[in-house]
Amino acid sequence: MLDVCLLGTGGMMPMPDRWLSAVLLRTGGHTYLIDCGEGTQISWKRSGWGFTQTTGIILTHRHADHTAGLPGILYTIAHSMRTDPVSIYGPFGTEPLVDALRYIVPRLPYEVNVKELFNGDCVALPGELEMRALEVSHQVPCLAYSFTLRRSREFQREVAEELDVPVEHWRALKSGQDVTFNGRTVAAEEVLGPPRPGIKVSMVTDTRPTSELPRFVHGSDLLICEGMYGTEEERERADERGHMVFPEAAEIARRGDVKKLWLTHFSPALQDPEEHLEEARRVFPETYIGVAHETLTIPFPDEPDEGDGGT
Repeated sequence: MLDVCLLGTGGMMPMPDRWLSAVLLRTGGHTYLIDCGEGTQISWKRSGWGFTQTTGIILTHRHADHTAGLPGILYTIAHSMRTDPVSIYGPFGTEPLVDALRYIVPRLPYEVNVKELFNGDCVALPGELEMRALEVSHQVPCLAYSFTLRRSREFQREVAEELDVPVEHWRALKSGQDVTFNGRTVAAEEVLGPPRPGIKVSMVTDTRPTSELPRFVHGSDLLICEGMYGTEEERERADERGHMVFPEAAEIARRGDVKKLWLTHFSPALQDPEEHLEEARRVFPETYIGVAHETLTIPFPDEPDEGDGGT
């Protein structure tokens, strides 16, 4: 399963009642943070999620409302007693950005590794999570991300028994390795069931709609997407500033055949996003206004749902 926590929903600047846009993902004992504007560590503490398991920090782009909280995050992780390395991912220009922000946190008890990503890159993250990057349309290099938790094929024990495979070889077969014993070879393909669907979460922010986005987010169990402005009347402003209005985000969700859409990254001028929710729901009914500290546990398709948010 994959846990998701929305730490904030604001764009441009933190507001007294709205944290800046940031998301936590957690699976297999690893936690990943997507974006970290000012004060993100405070909202993170309020969420109840710990810092020690933070394996990676993923940045969509270099604007301050998505990165200025990085020194505080790194410092808070240090105080959680983590000593294992932390990786930071982001688009072109992330390495000098991190170097500059680390000027005020030069000494940490763990190693920080920075990796710049480009359009189409795919990264295997610890926790069996696959991250893909897509270049989107903003004023600076910016990436959308999809995260897929693959599911292994079911080991068919009865088939292994029929083939007289010794128990000590089952682990290798489960992992997809062929095994040889008593002069014969049994292929993993013989004892594994058909492929099983995994879990997919996508994060799209600070961009105009692009032709690639519906395909990129296709089949997501959850799409977290910016809705900087609420109404169609504000589309011209959104176009000028490299953002979206609610119906545009909903159209990406509809065309991408996602299961659920959380809107986020609201303009400070958008005081009550709920007022414009129906504009998005007319396009995609499973649209919800993101709420800070809302969590969602996404199970594999044939497992019971252990928690739901945005309903």
